[in-house]
Amino acid sequence: MGISVKGCGKDSLCVLIEGDIDHHTSKKIRETIDTAIEKSNPSILKLDFSKVSFMDSSGIGLIIGRYRLMKLLKGRIELVNVPSRIDRILKLSGVYNLKRS
Repeated sequence: MGISVKGCGKDSLCVLIEGDIDHHTSKKIRETIDTAIEKSNPSILKLDFSKVSFMDSSGIGLIIGRYRLMKLLKGRIELVNVPSRIDRILKLSGVYNLKRS
């Protein structure tokens, strides 16, 4: 599991997640992202899933938690480069509907 966080564009924070997102790794990912959000207070949080090989329900919780945090900060979240196997999980879970609410 790896994670890299960097500023990307005006008021945006990009997070590249590598490897698995499961109950073993989600806490570390969450803490890293939340610390970066605290420091930079971005308007947009972009989560890049291009290098995620596996995701379980912990990943759904991770996304929903960051969605709620960004909503509190009057910002938004974007899921980018989502592989088809992960995209299917996100569609079934209803995560994509959060953007509309």
